[in-house]
Amino acid sequence: MAIDVYDPVELAPGTLRLLPLGGVGEVGRNMMVYEFGGRLLVVDAGVLFPEEHHPGVDLILPDFAPIRDRLDDIEAVVLTHGHEDHIGAVPYLLKLRDDIPIYGSRLTLALVEAKLKEHRITPLPHVVAEGQRITLGPFDLEFVAVNHSIPDALAVAIRTEAGLVLHTGDFKMDQLPLDGRITDLRAFARLGEEGVDLFVPDSTNADVPGFTPLERDIGPIIESVIAKSPQRVIVASFSSHVHRVQQVLDAAVANGRVVALVGRSMVRNMGIAADLGYLRVPEGVLVDLKTALELPDDRVVFMSTGSQGEPMAVLARMANNDHRIEVGHGDTVILASSLIPGNENAVYRVINGLTKLGANVVHKGSARVHVSGHAAAGELLYCYNIVKPSNVFPVHGEYRHLTASADLAVETGVPRERTIVAENGIIIDLADGVARVAGHLDVGYVYVDGSTVGEITDADLKDRRILAEEGFISIFVAVDRQTGKAIVGPEIQARGFAEDDSVFDSVRPQIVAALLEASNNGVTDQHGYSQAVRRTVGRWVNTQHRRRPMIIPVVIEA
Repeated sequence: MAIDVYDPVELAPGTLRLLPLGGVGEVGRNMMVYEFGGRLLVVDAGVLFPEEHHPGVDLILPDFAPIRDRLDDIEAVVLTHGHEDHIGAVPYLLKLRDDIPIYGSRLTLALVEAKLKEHRITPLPHVVAEGQRITLGPFDLEFVAVNHSIPDALAVAIRTEAGLVLHTGDFKMDQLPLDGRITDLRAFARLGEEGVDLFVPDSTNADVPGFTPLERDIGPIIESVIAKSPQRVIVASFSSHVHRVQQVLDAAVANGRVVALVGRSMVRNMGIAADLGYLRVPEGVLVDLKTALELPDDRVVFMSTGSQGEPMAVLARMANNDHRIEVGHGDTVILASSLIPGNENAVYRVINGLTKLGANVVHKGSARVHVSGHAAAGELLYCYNIVKPSNVFPVHGEYRHLTASADLAVETGVPRERTIVAENGIIIDLADGVARVAGHLDVGYVYVDGSTVGEITDADLKDRRILAEEGFISIFVAVDRQTGKAIVGPEIQARGFAEDDSVFDSVRPQIVAALLEASNNGVTDQHGYSQAVRRTVGRWVNTQHRRRPMIIPVVIEA
């Protein structure tokens, strides 16, 4: 349905409100706020990883502004699973109020607690499991097992007086999962019989026909690639992909190799998974990096981070020859992950770098070394038919994914006007069995840049992009305040624009003339002279060089 954006209406009694602060219209930064009876329930709080147009940014958070003044109204944070795009922002939320209870599965909470420890935050964790039902204020929650690319993922059914919402979190319908834990379609059907008033499904692969392939089909392929590799093997994956690491461990054992985990998050997360029994580590297979580097090349597998081309991650550093593991001819690199939208250029840059060093790079485009953790169109159709929701609000996907998911709902009989394709900040109200758009809040990106949070703005990033792409020019000149005559200068310095300073010879007389003209037009202050210099240099550089560098005039009045 079309969305008319307007200020939020007052929340009527008996109405459930949904406010997405991230994850709608994008893949990452997932965070949904439910409100009923003046109380708030937060489902997931994740991060988005920066792209090329976010220079210097480490992480991107949801915008907490709409709930910043209502932190005491939050009943709890419920986490569907342990991936960064669902838990990565939890420390930043708890810095605003550190006693918010956190609910999640055993593995999810263990990963969160390790993250919070780094931020010196002691959480209030509450372990929940599939089949469990709890009450938090006006919210009655039931947890449902779903299969994903990390163990212990949960969907959550949220009951209030306004109706029943089924929020899937990330899921797929692998019928032969490695851990034997399938998506509980019986629970989905039972909830459907009860009457799901609003379905909030993962839509990442809604535009992919058919069904997501089985995880177990990947193991033999990885084992075969390792068997054919004459030297070292490097496998890059998400640091929380327990199933993929398990397959690599098993494949290494089958080929008489040992495995070294590389990357701080990989070592931390797999240690947690092994301690809790989610990762089965064959005896003697794991060695530390130092030991692995001393072993023959054909006896080692390195399991690393960096599958999305992150510039500071292990794999990118290898591609840049900036890591202890020096990739060379005969080495094999396996990228065991899907491409997150927006990361394509970064990943291909890493692939090219590794290939240039002589490595054989195997990725999803050349061999089935990864399957997605998200339900494809065929699986979503099954869910829509089983759940039979009255209303649908697709989440977790770019706009094309959300639209495809809504189209699938319509094909199964959901009226088009009962599907809502929205974006972050769009408010959805559920009342009397109908979900409606109730307003739009202006929510944006919050950037983590080093130790600062939220201090970097889009304008700052624009300046950084200009500096990186167009260079910068500074002009120093001392002028007579009364006449505008240049007494010293203009002296011009440039970086990233032109190596030969003689290129500015033609613009110096123009700057002198512009200062005199500004004085004749009544300018007598430093700001007015600076603007005259900026306009003159900007016009010259655009006309003569077709460039738009950052221009910084420094005018001193004498």
